[in-house]
Amino acid sequence: MKREREYWVYILASRIGGKLYIGVTNDLVRRVYQHREKFVRGFTAKYEVHRLVYFEQFSTAEAAIHRDKRLKKWKRSWKIELVQKQNPNWDDLYPGIAGGHITDNLTY
Repeated sequence: MKREREYWVYILASRIGGKLYIGVTNDLVRRVYQHREKFVRGFTAKYEVHRLVYFEQFSTAEAAIHRDKRLKKWKRSWKIELVQKQNPNWDDLYPGIAGGHITDNLTY
């Protein structure tokens, strides 16, 4: 039996209203951990962008990549509004998913 894959689009922030980073992955916990531990060089490491503030789940890589590309073209104010609708306090969602429990996610 073939195991269904999951794909994720996520938004990291440096702080409330701070710098934002949008990414796509097939393993959200692993990828956010890599950002947090600065295994990923570049923007997120340089600007301390490691707070997971938003994520969406997809059943295909194509859908996730399409959403990632669209979000990256959005105005900053739209991205902030998207985060605030789902996570008004900009809480770090990583502790909730790192324990293996992903809740309140959006599946497309």
